[in-house]
Amino acid sequence: MADANSSHIAKAAGNKTSKTSPTKYVFVTGGVLSGVGKGVTAASLGALFKARGFSVTIQKCDQYLNVDAGTLNPAEHGECFVTYDGAETDLDLGHYERFLDQDLSRDSSLMTGRVYKKVIDKERAGGFLGKTVQVVPHVTNIIIEEIIECGKNSDIHIVEVGGTVGDIEGLHFIEAIRELGLRVGRGNFVHMHVVYIPFLGTSKEFKTKPAQHAALELRRLGLIPDMIAARSEKEVPIKTIEKLSLFCGVEPRGIVLLPNADTVYRVPLTLEQSGIASYALERLQLKDSAPDLSAWKSLVRKATTTPEKNVKIGIVAKYLDNEDTYFSVIEALKSAARSNAVALNYEWVNSELVDSKNAEVMLSIYDGILVPGGFGKRGIEGKIAAAQYALESGKPYLGLCLGLQVAVIGATRGAGLSEANSTEFDPKSPDPVVYIMELQKGKEGTGGSMRLGSYECILKKGSLASKIYKSGVVTERHRHRYEVNQLYIQKIEQGGLVISGTSPDGMLVEMVEGRDHPYFVATQAHPEFLSRPMRPHPLFAGFIKATIDKLHKSDIII
Repeated sequence: MADANSSHIAKAAGNKTSKTSPTKYVFVTGGVLSGVGKGVTAASLGALFKARGFSVTIQKCDQYLNVDAGTLNPAEHGECFVTYDGAETDLDLGHYERFLDQDLSRDSSLMTGRVYKKVIDKERAGGFLGKTVQVVPHVTNIIIEEIIECGKNSDIHIVEVGGTVGDIEGLHFIEAIRELGLRVGRGNFVHMHVVYIPFLGTSKEFKTKPAQHAALELRRLGLIPDMIAARSEKEVPIKTIEKLSLFCGVEPRGIVLLPNADTVYRVPLTLEQSGIASYALERLQLKDSAPDLSAWKSLVRKATTTPEKNVKIGIVAKYLDNEDTYFSVIEALKSAARSNAVALNYEWVNSELVDSKNAEVMLSIYDGILVPGGFGKRGIEGKIAAAQYALESGKPYLGLCLGLQVAVIGATRGAGLSEANSTEFDPKSPDPVVYIMELQKGKEGTGGSMRLGSYECILKKGSLASKIYKSGVVTERHRHRYEVNQLYIQKIEQGGLVISGTSPDGMLVEMVEGRDHPYFVATQAHPEFLSRPMRPHPLFAGFIKATIDKLHKSDIII
């Protein structure tokens, strides 16, 4: 496997070049209901523009009054995706990065709370010179400034407005893109509206009326879409395009039907086949060309072909109400499985049901065990038991963030420190083998204050980690407050672990691995954020490769 780390850290800015022509804008809104796939549609359109040689940036405007996604409950909102510069964002940014294969910055995530905070801070500082501060123009001006700043120097800037048109909390974003359209003028922006077409089982027919009303609501707000992406559970009759065109006022060439796909990575190919990208470029007055989609076609073939071999992974976690909580983890596993030509079967294991007595019974059925990140005491003993079982049994194990911390706790308990724990779970533990970083004390309840973003890690020469990465220095993204207490290194090593990666100054433990273990690797980082559908992350690829060998050979060659 090629060294993926060096290419993983390329920033989105690297795709921007100095240019004199104005940035073109693509606005993506949603109607009928939320969750219809605006993010994937926007990212797929961006991928088609990139395949034609255009530089592309992309941005999500979220309606929530939160400043960022860091304090949102993952069970309700799904994964908190972290950018290289430390922004805690909506999971749609994960879609963007995977589809565009470029790293995005905090500018790509704009929440209502951040907008209002900027407005209020400016007002308190006298920045409005005594004027009455209003949604229009002051809030909308801030939004427009943020959009322009994020998209500067790129050929095409895609702006997805979260939620559903008509939601009261999203009106300021809708008004802002209306005003921005007036500023830049026709020929410099296009607007795609993503709608939903339901199927009524009783009458056996698809209904376009909700989509018609969604377009009508847009017009009421001063926007007329140039394109419509019509989502549905299954294929809609082609004549639906004519009906949508007539009642929504959109040219038939600007309408694309998007039924559920067998893989989400087919969406760019479906869009290209419809001609919608070429239509958008025509409206933007940009020169069209034939895109190279060979890599996408290869990806879809792999994603829709069932290999003969398969692996079964047990994911020991606690946020099981919403699978989107671990979206990037699952996508990273799928990418790694494809690269190893095996079918991925994964099951969720409720960590609250696992303990040291039943760990073997519950986990022995899996070829590999993965413990993802998380916060709080609930279910923590089950994760510790899972790590201990994997270390002692030789079962392939991949620990992510908290997955490293529970591995350290389990190892030190095995070395005789029966009350070893993290101060996050037991502040009075006599053996705090994991403790809060000095600079994090007192910030436990605050947002945006963890160790966030990309940090370097120095890998121990000759370690399994260095062989996996094929490098001695790597950069990974982080999101945590607690660290391994290096006063307990001797006990950690006595418990069967090797510290194989540290921060450049040696003060922080970044990676551990099992001694004489085929594949027991845990990182304090979140490598899932750097996995790409066509370029799996080394740690995940190595993990899947290790699980393929049922005999767990001691020398895994990546």
